[in-house]
Amino acid sequence: MHESKDLEFKEALTNAFLKTVSAYANYGTGQIVFGVNDKGKAVGVSDIAGTLLAIENKINDSVAPVPEFTLEANGKARTITLTVKEGPHKPYFYKSKAYRRADTSTVEVDSLELSRLVLEGQSLSFEDTDAQMEGLSFSQLEKALKEKAGVRKVTSDLLRTLELMRPDGTFNVAGELLADVNTFPGIDVARFGESISIFLDRRTFDHKSLLAQYDDALETYRTYYQFEEVTGSTRALRETIPESAFREVIANALVHRQWDVSAHIRVSMFGDRIEVTSPGGLPRGLSRDEYLNGQVSVLRNPIIGGLFFRLRLIERFGTGVLRIRDAYKGCERQPQFEVFEESIKVVLPTMLARLPLSPDASLVLRVITGKRMAISEIVSATGFGKTKAQKLLRLLVADGYARIEGNGRGTRYTA
Repeated sequence: MHESKDLEFKEALTNAFLKTVSAYANYGTGQIVFGVNDKGKAVGVSDIAGTLLAIENKINDSVAPVPEFTLEANGKARTITLTVKEGPHKPYFYKSKAYRRADTSTVEVDSLELSRLVLEGQSLSFEDTDAQMEGLSFSQLEKALKEKAGVRKVTSDLLRTLELMRPDGTFNVAGELLADVNTFPGIDVARFGESISIFLDRRTFDHKSLLAQYDDALETYRTYYQFEEVTGSTRALRETIPESAFREVIANALVHRQWDVSAHIRVSMFGDRIEVTSPGGLPRGLSRDEYLNGQVSVLRNPIIGGLFFRLRLIERFGTGVLRIRDAYKGCERQPQFEVFEESIKVVLPTMLARLPLSPDASLVLRVITGKRMAISEIVSATGFGKTKAQKLLRLLVADGYARIEGNGRGTRYTA
């Protein structure tokens, strides 16, 4: 048994555990086991009854508001398990500070995270907060609604129905983001040559409606990844990267990104791929595997997401990743999805013919095709050393032949 993000060991009772109580109440249910050392070995507590009472009193006296928790004693091992449940009344403070878990450590949240906790405790998201501008206009939105929904004119009543305007006539952030002009960063598109030090083109779509940004990004994509092929007297539109996949990536980046972060959505265009990096990791409540498998949809910005759904720019039920993969059905190189704590990157490769692989890489690819295998299983099946197998897997993933699922001890490779 090892410590993890939701499990901590305490050999003795000190006030340090109260930081972790704050972290679990703020960010997700977890356990603290007293009478266990850092190596996971039970050493026991000398006075179970006294320790139980002390833990309860310390939480009640020091954490505000007091979270829901339970205590369970193991008389045989002489350990005590404290389970702290994630609470609805965030933020939960210890000594006027809020905490979160960072792997097996507990750290104080920064001002941005604290503001998010405050909003979450009020059942609000950043898009619900006050717009920074007044007197907003919506010609781009009106145009889109006319084309997709048959709306003649954007009125105040319609803006209220779309939840972009409040009953008192003021706008929220979602309203500002859909207005013709706003104060937010947008999409930064860069086209590179043989290396990232060679810029061939640079376009930044800032301070304009999300719908305009979407159209501008799509137009840039069409410039470099679509062409007409003339055969005899006929012309056919060809694409080196599926437009449907690029549309899905850009729409989802606009809908799901963290808008309280002053950063652009970055679109990096190369000869053999497009990389789209969106600020903000996964929404709370959505795991990496759920995101990659398209099982659950958790909208970080439900107002913006609802409008994009009305305009048929996204699907509501979390099928984005599946739709992107479906666009590459039958292709040798597949899209890649990289999930980080503060960003998500999607890589769309060009639909090239299979690149030649070394005999060793081909063997690894054959072993993992149609399976989900741990590195130890791959080592056993191929006879390669772990270092060599990992190097070959990195190459296969980078070239789009294979993908990684899970993380940590749960990491699996498939193709």
